[in-house]
Amino acid sequence: MKKNKSKFIILALCLFLLTGCAKTLTDENKKVVKYSASIICDSCTSSCDKEDNDCLKKCETNCNEAKKNQTGQNLTKNILCQPTNKDVIEIYEKYGVSMKNIPTCPKLSIVSGYEGLWVSLFVKPLAWIIIKTGLLLKNYGLSLVIISILIRAVLMPLTKKTAMQSENLKKAQPELDRLNKKYENKNDKDSQLQKSQETLLIYQKYGINPMSSCLFALIQIPLLFAFIEAINRTPAIFEGKFLGLHLGITPLTALKNGQWYYLLVIIILAVITYLSLNLNKGVGAPGADTQKQMNMMNKFMLVFITYASLNLSTAICMYWISSSAFTIFQNLLVKRVK
Repeated sequence: MKKNKSKFIILALCLFLLTGCAKTLTDENKKVVKYSASIICDSCTSSCDKEDNDCLKKCETNCNEAKKNQTGQNLTKNILCQPTNKDVIEIYEKYGVSMKNIPTCPKLSIVSGYEGLWVSLFVKPLAWIIIKTGLLLKNYGLSLVIISILIRAVLMPLTKKTAMQSENLKKAQPELDRLNKKYENKNDKDSQLQKSQETLLIYQKYGINPMSSCLFALIQIPLLFAFIEAINRTPAIFEGKFLGLHLGITPLTALKNGQWYYLLVIIILAVITYLSLNLNKGVGAPGADTQKQMNMMNKFMLVFITYASLNLSTAICMYWISSSAFTIFQNLLVKRVK
């Protein structure tokens, strides 16, 4: 077991040491640059003479248009391909990011510009697939949803084991409760050792593997970060719309702009997350105390993810909703089969 842990740690270190990652665009004061109308307005106004009314009127028109299109998301410095929005290009040029050596998104290649194993094997191919599928479907939002579901479907033989563990654990729970009562007031080493041995026998009886709950996290977390980085480093995705929603805008920015229908994104995300967490609770977590801890952790995760989604782009929210919805479908299917 210790050897396996050591191998996993070494593998993880190698992966991250050879990794590239998204870098946030910052100004001269090291402040994060966001796609906001104020930057565009200030830049345009400063380029006009105070007495040049035509120039100032043109800037006012551009500024009003920019206010409609501002998304509020943090801009990424090391983008994989060029944005097509002129305002966004101007912001990048203003803060020292030249577009000369950056390909357009339709011409994005997965073999050029090595940035480490993480980007070369996961992020860039994922961004390439989303772009190519988006060009085929003429909608990057639909592409994002379809790709996230397809990847989860491919991984289903692995992730469904976690859902099966939940059902097996429910069957074993009465015996585990009786075992806990049997050793409730016995804290000596021999009793605890005997309890562990009897617990393992129950696990074997119902086919429970306590480590299987880690499998879901080992797959879900890297996949989540790969999607987030691929989306953040591909400006073309942020320029699209899906179901009338601007993929680049953050729900918080939309709400500030009076676009209250973006509340639906937060509500749907919260409901989907709640259902997903509750269907997975109890996996590898026998005992009342452990169940309480799992419930508290699920509540914390629900609040944290919902709050974080306010400042994430709608594109990332769409990925999370579609991916979590597939998890719910998978778990209900396994439950029905069991």
